[in-house]
Amino acid sequence: MKKLLLIISFAALLFMNACVPSKPVQEDEKILPADRLIKKLEANRRKIKTFEGSGVLNIQTPQITAKANFEVILKKPDSVKVSVYGPFGIELAHALVSKNDFTFYDVMRNSIYKGSAKQDVLKQIFKVDLSFDDLMDAFAGAVNLTDKLRNNPDNYEINADEYILSYKDDEAGKESVYKINVEGLAITNYKLIKIPNVILFEGSYSDFKDFENVFVPYKTIVENKQQNQSVNIEYRNIEINKEVGDLSIKFPSDAEIIEW
Repeated sequence: MKKLLLIISFAALLFMNACVPSKPVQEDEKILPADRLIKKLEANRRKIKTFEGSGVLNIQTPQITAKANFEVILKKPDSVKVSVYGPFGIELAHALVSKNDFTFYDVMRNSIYKGSAKQDVLKQIFKVDLSFDDLMDAFAGAVNLTDKLRNNPDNYEINADEYILSYKDDEAGKESVYKINVEGLAITNYKLIKIPNVILFEGSYSDFKDFENVFVPYKTIVENKQQNQSVNIEYRNIEINKEVGDLSIKFPSDAEIIEW
């Protein structure tokens, strides 16, 4: 019953409510070998230590279609806080999630839910089936390439303005395909494919801005194709690597606390 109430609360609150710019580069730096390209991309991702953004969050699943204004604060490696707002900036909900636990405050019901941050809990809160690390990367418009640092791609193409790399995992029967803008060195599309051609997951990234040579997208669409789930994030404002204070959620003393 508690789980159902949390699902209904977050969904109801939501209901209430690519191009990459070029940067100057030397001619001999435009085309990179695959190993150097992956290292640069992953190094850029790791440069982002904190991330703050505000904009519009649109979630579509077979169960709900929901859209709301939101703010997100990421403090790597282990904290993300999401606040949802209704018309006129009315606070609706706040969620603070770490790798170990979560706190969800339903402002309208004055109820607080606390518990362990298992993946099924994240799915109930955010309505999409993403791990904690995938959730962090989705809000930051990033793609984790750690497991590609020691591997050579099975296919490496260079078109006029983009790199295309693919990595096959024959044991799992899957293939990862990345498209990267040549001059901005920003991932514009990522697909996880069940071989031969069934798309399981896709991320699309556009409207980039240069933050000290790290290109961050203002528009991100993440889709779990198998479960027909999508998250569309459009930022109005983004700040990178600013000092982040206490992320704890403030709530009144008479709020009901529910251990989940």
